[in-house]
Amino acid sequence: MHELAITQSVVEAVTQRTGSTPVASVRLRVGRLAGVVPDAMRFCFELVTAGTPLEGAALEFEQPEGRGRCRTCGQDFVLADLILLCECGSADVEVLAGRELAVASVVMA
Repeated sequence: MHELAITQSVVEAVTQRTGSTPVASVRLRVGRLAGVVPDAMRFCFELVTAGTPLEGAALEFEQPEGRGRCRTCGQDFVLADLILLCECGSADVEVLAGRELAVASVVMA
């Protein structure tokens, strides 16, 4: 479960910025194509934050949709998953959005 390692990294990054100040919530931007399961991260967040200034903080998610552009026909379109196939039949697709994984905001308690 790579969500545990990702969650540990998020908690470390937030703690480096906030120090010992209690945190009320953390909002993450996790693209729909990032390969991360938000519910698994929520579970890991509870475990990883125990005994830290983030203990009890809410974990919220923004989940930007996947977007792609066909290099063959130039069409931009929504990617529901990592099957990179344009309506024109081309698999030469550039992923424009949806793989994000970043801390969007932190609210201090």
